[in-house]
Amino acid sequence: MDLLQFAIRKLISGIPLVLGVTFISFVLMVYFGPDKTYELLGKNPTAQQIEEVRHQLGYDRPFLSRYSDYLRELSTLDFGHSDSTGERVIGLLGRTIPVSLALTTPGFVLGNLLGVLLALIAAYHRGGWIDKFIMGGAVVGMSVSFLIAIVGFQLIFSSSYGLNMFPVRGWDVYSLTDYLRYITVPTMATVFVALGYNTRFYRAVIVEEMTRDHVRTARAFGTRPWKLLYKNILKNSLIPIITRIMFSIPLVIISGSLLIESYFGIPGVGKVTYDAITTGDQPVLKAVVGLTAVLFVLTLLLTDILYKMVDPRVSLK
Repeated sequence: MDLLQFAIRKLISGIPLVLGVTFISFVLMVYFGPDKTYELLGKNPTAQQIEEVRHQLGYDRPFLSRYSDYLRELSTLDFGHSDSTGERVIGLLGRTIPVSLALTTPGFVLGNLLGVLLALIAAYHRGGWIDKFIMGGAVVGMSVSFLIAIVGFQLIFSSSYGLNMFPVRGWDVYSLTDYLRYITVPTMATVFVALGYNTRFYRAVIVEEMTRDHVRTARAFGTRPWKLLYKNILKNSLIPIITRIMFSIPLVIISGSLLIESYFGIPGVGKVTYDAITTGDQPVLKAVVGLTAVLFVLTLLLTDILYKMVDPRVSLK
């Protein structure tokens, strides 16, 4: 019951965040976003035609009335139809979000697991050549932009100038073999870039934990290295590690998949978002922004619950 009460309080406390994000994004879309009035009209439209189209689009309604409709759409998950395709927005997202999850999950998981593993090795050999080698590789990964990494891995593994082992574009997935072929190059590019940032952050956290008294005591009593790293260091470093991982999830789903899917032509939510930005498809943009804000609130809730699971000293208040 305490967990349920905590979850309810946390969700209620997240309402201002959702309202703030949706309000700012709605202001930007209304006052700075594209006006589709003239796209729907021919050349030299009359004032009456312009007025009629603006009325049909709802542009002539008061701002607060339009924003209230947006909040109602978000609460009911009924965002209407896409201006570009005519498909129901909730159906469009339901079809594309699983593709984005299937695309980004392997790179996200591998990037964090390898980051923690390399950080443990580097921290344990702090100051030695192994530490310097791992950190040097991390700096190289951080210095290469995501787009350059995508292009480079595609040229090496997908083009006729390289190994030509994997598809260049598309998402014709009908089996596990197809799935592995299509995600390999995007996953390698994601891991290559994310690994540098993850390794440096996790190493800093682990090195700080290694200076604690309980670690020095365990080492003085001859605790085996693997047990020392896992039980005395890693388990006590999980709070900042969980924080970084959890708060990366919304960004990875939207911003990470946006670049990969746009470049590789993969029909996920990132590609849909990119197309909505370029075409001014406001129903889709409102849905993506609103649901991303809700996802952040749910991430906050889940993060606090995970804190309690890994550290009994944390109280759910």
